[in-house]
Amino acid sequence: MPQCRTPVVRQIDHLWQLRRFVATPAVKSAFRNKLPDTFRPVFPALAPELKLHLDQPANINAITAYGPGYVQVNQTRHAGSLIVMAQQLIENWRPLSFEDLQAEDFAELAQLKVEIVLLGTGEKLRFPHPKLTRALMEKRIGLEAMSTAAACRTYNILMGEGRAVAAALLASAAA
Repeated sequence: MPQCRTPVVRQIDHLWQLRRFVATPAVKSAFRNKLPDTFRPVFPALAPELKLHLDQPANINAITAYGPGYVQVNQTRHAGSLIVMAQQLIENWRPLSFEDLQAEDFAELAQLKVEIVLLGTGEKLRFPHPKLTRALMEKRIGLEAMSTAAACRTYNILMGEGRAVAAALLASAAA
């Protein structure tokens, strides 16, 4: 059965077959003007350069820095334990160290409307006892224990994706 293809589809098929060849600047410029604008995202090597800009709404909490003994949220430095969410910041969270964690602290986290909690445990990865995290399990909220530096980075990525995430960061555990 003969295939009925438009000239644009034939051109796209032809370019798709050429994808395995190295696109030199001369090849790019030759095809740049022939490829319809609607198909340029399919062929990023033939598309003009992209300029990326930081797009962060003012009402979203982002972790902008962290170091020994502090976490910086939206350019404001915090020295105590805290819980960071996209729309809410809870300062002076009760536990000051990993050893201070109690079941009530995780029950407080379970009351938040999040799908995952990132627990920053310091320079070393440490896991809380399952008895302590029962409240999160009962509410079907995920818990990821990781170093504080990793928790800060992961929070920013998940928050940027629009996920309902909370980062619970311990004061003595900051990076």
